[in-house]
Amino acid sequence: MKEKSTTKEQTLSRSLEGRHIQMIAIGGAIGTGLFLGSGSAIHEAGPSIILAYTIAGFFCFFMMRAIGELLLSDTTKHSFLDFIRIYLGDRFEFVTGWAYWLCWITVAMADLTASGIYIKYWFPSVPQWLSALVILIILFLMNFVNVKLFGELETGFSMIKIIAIIALVVIGVGMAFLHTPVTGGNAGFSNLVSHGGFFPTGFKGFLMSFQMVIFAFVGIEMVGLTAGEAAEPEINLPKAINSLPIRIGLFYVGSMIAIMSVYSWQRISTTTSPFVQVFSGIGINGAAGILNFVVLTASLSATNSCLFSTSRTLYSLSLKGNAPKKFKLVGNNGVPVWSLIFSATALLVIVALNFFMPSNVFSLISTVSTINFIIVWIILIWTHLLFRKKNPSGIKIFKMPLYPFSNYISLIFFIAILILLLFVNTTRIPMIITIIFWIVMLSIYHKK
Repeated sequence: MKEKSTTKEQTLSRSLEGRHIQMIAIGGAIGTGLFLGSGSAIHEAGPSIILAYTIAGFFCFFMMRAIGELLLSDTTKHSFLDFIRIYLGDRFEFVTGWAYWLCWITVAMADLTASGIYIKYWFPSVPQWLSALVILIILFLMNFVNVKLFGELETGFSMIKIIAIIALVVIGVGMAFLHTPVTGGNAGFSNLVSHGGFFPTGFKGFLMSFQMVIFAFVGIEMVGLTAGEAAEPEINLPKAINSLPIRIGLFYVGSMIAIMSVYSWQRISTTTSPFVQVFSGIGINGAAGILNFVVLTASLSATNSCLFSTSRTLYSLSLKGNAPKKFKLVGNNGVPVWSLIFSATALLVIVALNFFMPSNVFSLISTVSTINFIIVWIILIWTHLLFRKKNPSGIKIFKMPLYPFSNYISLIFFIAILILLLFVNTTRIPMIITIIFWIVMLSIYHKK
């Protein structure tokens, strides 16, 4: 009887259905980086941000296909961390796992901060730290109930985001065709080139935008953590990954075209969401408030995903002795209880940061998060390369397209972004801190 109970404690629930996996994948691809951070990216690059999103999305798709082939090679594995252990060793699993946990914790910190900014739209007197605390408590309780509730919650969040972006694209493109009058001029596709050209800030500005562009994609790999809780992963994971190009085309490229067709790029604010700004400026009564609710939903979705992914990361690490034993305990509801509690407690740090430095938190945290995610993506592509060297035929149902060329060109792209961030004044310090973190973690690991 005791043995049966122990087994149950260490088993995650397979409660996530196909629609949950699809929405988790979409939710991971649409977050605060697009809704709030795109304002800074537009300011850096102007209309050329459209090309930046296209390029980044192209390589993120290759990265996701690499993860997909790894996961489908052995669906008994809990997450991509298991494959890192197999092909790169225990040390890299240890460091990557904790780095990935840090990635998501910093994303959630950025999103909780963004939530406070959005709530100020309706309640200017409510401090950011209080909003962050209340949201954290609510989402923790909802994740604590069971895995299926997380899936339903994320499905609801994602549906709201999808509807909002489709509405923005349809209305924005429609206004551009009709040359609708807006504050400061008329909507039109000419706005994409008539204010300094497609590259108004030059090639340097185009390159500088990639930090926030990449941040918009962070979390896209989270579908790789759902393998242990997905029903029929052989069917649902390929569907979720293969729909990525459509999502990138509509959600990222489409929304940027719509926003900068309605307003010229230099009129887009960096302090509020461009989505809210556009709908507020075109005179639709109540639209700005509705869009503010949507972008708030996006940040809630990302924080919700963070609590899921960080708790499952700690669970996977604990199974191999790379995290405290308590973290592998799973309750009767199929949730890794202590892993979830630890991650939620760590997020209390952002409540304090929002209390002491509310104006600088988002930029600092988003940079740290972006750098760590890129390193994790590089390791995943590298892991896939090693997998294919040992298994030349790959997985027939989901082979990596253009292998090995796609692996090498993706590695070159992501490494180039890291080198770029090292030479940018505003990102150099977070980059150096991240390098030190990886060196320290690699050195403190010891074989259990």
